[in-house]
Amino acid sequence: MRIGIDIDGVITNVLEFEIDYASKYFYQQGNLNIIKSKLDFSKEDFYIDEKSSNEFWSKAIYDYVKVRPRNFASEVINKLKNDGNTIFIITNRASNLSYCDITPDKMKIIVIQWLDDHSIYYDKLIFSNKDKLDFIVDNKIDIMIEDDPKNIRTVSNVIPVICYNANYNKLCEGNHIIRCYSWYDIYNIIEE
Repeated sequence: MRIGIDIDGVITNVLEFEIDYASKYFYQQGNLNIIKSKLDFSKEDFYIDEKSSNEFWSKAIYDYVKVRPRNFASEVINKLKNDGNTIFIITNRASNLSYCDITPDKMKIIVIQWLDDHSIYYDKLIFSNKDKLDFIVDNKIDIMIEDDPKNIRTVSNVIPVICYNANYNKLCEGNHIIRCYSWYDIYNIIEE
């Protein structure tokens, strides 16, 4: 089986990072209305505008690119490979960096090094734009592991999607959408 795997929100827990780091950052900026909801980090969560959000990420990105993967992500990906699957990491991480001084080429190097540092196996690494469907079709992916609602909805019209559970994707439901809660849950779903 050809398995597509997203990084942010799937291999990493981006929401946990955003809540922890953004609440500290905006508290230090004098914004005492920290988080009104934990659905997803957005300017509405902190009563901020796009400029403030970009200022936050221009600083936080340097910590975010070093976060540890979710528990058992590497272990399960290696098991999937050892079971004979082909692993495609498909990420948007290098597509929109206008808020910081990291170039797309530098981000690609950072991602490759991070995957290596955390022993995350892949047969092919794909840096996509926000819409992953063309890359999925071109690479004949059989199943995608994703957390982004837009990608889940688009991709699930073509292939099954394992949706890594998050508050921001709870409304994603459908015949080809299978919700998961951990990496061993993913392994069990794929085994079945």
